[in-house]
Amino acid sequence: MQTAAPIPFDNSYARLPERFHARLEPKSVAKPSLIALNEQLAESLRLNSQWLRSADGVAMLAGNHVPPGAEPLAMAYAGQQFGHWSPQLGDGRALLLGEVIGEDGRRHDIQLKGSGPTPFSRQGDGRSWLGPVLREYIVSEAMHALGVPTTRALAAVATGESVMREQVLPGAVFARVARAHLRVGTFQYFAIRSDVDALEKLADYAIQRLYPQAQSAADLLAAVIEAQAKLVARWMSLGFIHGVMNTDNVSIAGETIDYGPCAFMDAYHANRVFSSIDEGGRYAYSNQPKVAHWNLVQFAQALLPLLGETEEAQIAAAQKAVDRFPATYEAESARLMNAKLGLASSQEGDSQLVGDLLAIMQDEQADFTLTFRRLGSDRFRGEFLDLARIDSWLERWHERVQAEGVSEADLAERLRCANPAFIARNHRVEETIAAALKDDLEPFHRLNRALQNPFIDQPDDADLMLAPEPNQVVRYTFCGT
Repeated sequence: MQTAAPIPFDNSYARLPERFHARLEPKSVAKPSLIALNEQLAESLRLNSQWLRSADGVAMLAGNHVPPGAEPLAMAYAGQQFGHWSPQLGDGRALLLGEVIGEDGRRHDIQLKGSGPTPFSRQGDGRSWLGPVLREYIVSEAMHALGVPTTRALAAVATGESVMREQVLPGAVFARVARAHLRVGTFQYFAIRSDVDALEKLADYAIQRLYPQAQSAADLLAAVIEAQAKLVARWMSLGFIHGVMNTDNVSIAGETIDYGPCAFMDAYHANRVFSSIDEGGRYAYSNQPKVAHWNLVQFAQALLPLLGETEEAQIAAAQKAVDRFPATYEAESARLMNAKLGLASSQEGDSQLVGDLLAIMQDEQADFTLTFRRLGSDRFRGEFLDLARIDSWLERWHERVQAEGVSEADLAERLRCANPAFIARNHRVEETIAAALKDDLEPFHRLNRALQNPFIDQPDDADLMLAPEPNQVVRYTFCGT
């Protein structure tokens, strides 16, 4: 018999009209068991981690028990997937369990992914297999430790059941936390239906929950554009490739969401693609800023009815807002890339200095993360074969650093704080999944521990920071469905 869950749910999205969501309970699983619980996150959300580890807590995280105060629902949204319009998508394998107010005073969603079919499943089974659950747990928590706005991993639970994909695989449920699960596609869902009343309610809700400083839909649009520009700049500075930047995967909260075929680059190449379904390279590394801009144009179009009294005024307001994206992105990107070179200021020629290093890295297939991590150390030149070319670049870099008058110790600290030693490397993530399929979770836990301190050298885990050997390279990543 389940005991009452000590969770103070306060579910604001459930109070929106019925057309915003579909209410249903998660589908029970055979034999839930806890794989991992993020106790630090749980406590920050005022959740009792000891209770979450109990049989009742695990039952809730698996979807076998809906605790008092929870109001599970699948959210409705639309989206443009690889540029193709889908007027109805929605949560096809996830349920928003409810919302809690964290220690930060902010409202946070608790969502179960892999919790069974919903009215939006489109003939899917609504389940997840173990691999995508472990991947999202690892990468989302790694991104958080790197300082990237992101959804978070609360827990991973094995279901004791199998799911059929290309083969029979063990099932799992992922408990995800987000500031909100509002997407560009959420607004598009109502815009395509000409439901202005719903758009107004949704915009008011987003403002109240995420951007209380905004006074209008135009302010909301501007705030989301700024948040997304800074988010994508951060991705680029870390060599992160989202892999599936569809409008239904764009959070208006400015968080990274939906870790499907994502990857961190090893050897640098501007046009790197990992996603097995991105055959045309739409979401390649170098395309991410342009795609983000395009996605925000779609957001602006969805908001048009709220941006003015006349069509002319609406279009002018939308254009003015989206035109701010390039400058906002470029400024944030320049700041972050300069920081990776140990520069605290910006001067003419800095972008050329960054660009020239990236060009050398691409020609030499130098590892993105290790190259920047080793800048300023004796190991940096070892990343390159054409020493004359890199020495010429180093001479220019030293001159630029000296212009700031920074000491060697302060420069080393700047570089260490801007350039991680540890990222969630593709081959390490795949190794943890392969081990977990053999009932060995130690590689998963070890990798997670190391990734929580990405800017600190960890000698005992030094192997986890290394680039893959040729036989370890992961060339393709796959959607979590």
